[in-house]
Amino acid sequence: MGNREDLLAGARRCLEEKGWARTTVRDIAAASGVSMAAIGYHFGSREALLNAALVEAMREWGEQIGAAMAAVDEAAPPGERFEALWERLIASIGEHRTLWLANLEAMVQAEHSPELRDELVAGQREGRRGMAAHLVDGDEADIAEREVRTVGSVHLALLLGVMAQWLNDPDQAPTGAEVLAGLRALTARMG
Repeated sequence: MGNREDLLAGARRCLEEKGWARTTVRDIAAASGVSMAAIGYHFGSREALLNAALVEAMREWGEQIGAAMAAVDEAAPPGERFEALWERLIASIGEHRTLWLANLEAMVQAEHSPELRDELVAGQREGRRGMAAHLVDGDEADIAEREVRTVGSVHLALLLGVMAQWLNDPDQAPTGAEVLAGLRALTARMG
């Protein structure tokens, strides 16, 4: 690895261990084994380097969600598939806690970085499309925009809310079965 890659890896470790706000240039240099001056040379600023590391983390987060969706038995009835997907997503939150936290931190930092916001927007659009396609048994390329805006958007909102609950209060956060039961109860009340 070169200095640039070492810096990205060091910044990623710092994000996972300390978070955005508490990571200093000195921390990144120490974690990467590269001089502080190299941050400016390769990335221009601490913020640009941390943004690049967050984008990398978000891509990995998206891969985790994709892997969870791909692992669900497509032959199972829709309710079973939905519950199985949620059990896998919830397990991923526990297994990759820092990765999920980095995604939340990216949302806050995007308020101050148009480039990071653009990455987040692109990732959310891709995520909504993938989730919608998975949940309505369609192909991502053929899924109707209405399905993306309804099914995909609601599922993304649900994912972010359940993720926040698991990160903050795992003892009271819902299981996959409870997420499904809650949606069924809400749907029944909507008529």
